[in-house]
Amino acid sequence: MLFNSMLRIVLSLVFLSAAHSQEKIFHLNSVDGLEVLNAKAEMANYRGRRAVRLLPVQEHATANESMLAVLAGTDFKNGTIEVDLAGAPRAGTPPDSRGFIGIAFHLRPQASGFECFYLRPTNARADDQLRRNHTAQYVSEPDFPWPRLRKENPGMYESYVDLEPGAWTKVKIVVAGTAARLYVNDAREPCLIVKDLKLGESGGPIALWAHITTDGYFSELTVR
Repeated sequence: MLFNSMLRIVLSLVFLSAAHSQEKIFHLNSVDGLEVLNAKAEMANYRGRRAVRLLPVQEHATANESMLAVLAGTDFKNGTIEVDLAGAPRAGTPPDSRGFIGIAFHLRPQASGFECFYLRPTNARADDQLRRNHTAQYVSEPDFPWPRLRKENPGMYESYVDLEPGAWTKVKIVVAGTAARLYVNDAREPCLIVKDLKLGESGGPIALWAHITTDGYFSELTVR
């Protein structure tokens, strides 16, 4: 019995060590290791944290464009992505700017395609229930942007979650095969469930994502 107890302890330590070996933390206290696309990245102090800030490249400052910062060394297929982020509309952007900010994953070469969960923080507390229902969003670029998903499957790929624009927000994405779940601010239950990721059972790098109308900040990203 003593031997069996010791064996269980040893096995537990082995499994715990294996789990930690599969965890990678990006403190995001430098722009080194980021491949920035359609944007520029800089370090900033924001609400008590050192963070990566994404800004639009002036010559590309047109509507409906993504800013991406690809994390070197990530080849993610299944597992969990956790990050702290903060987003709000940039000064001078159109009135319908929402502060779109999130995480892209399963990136194809040159970001020609990717899956993405993002938030629209200013929708969360709007005095309009329909707009509130569009706070959290899943998209798959380039073939399944939000207008197509909303038109073909109303309400299936977006949902409500309470947010404060510009506040630090914890986001967790859990992927298993062609299914993914989005959790916000340590909630026990997901605010959005997607069972048919449009790129299928693929893999690829992870990227910080924000719309060019957004003042976006990212801190402490963990991949498991």
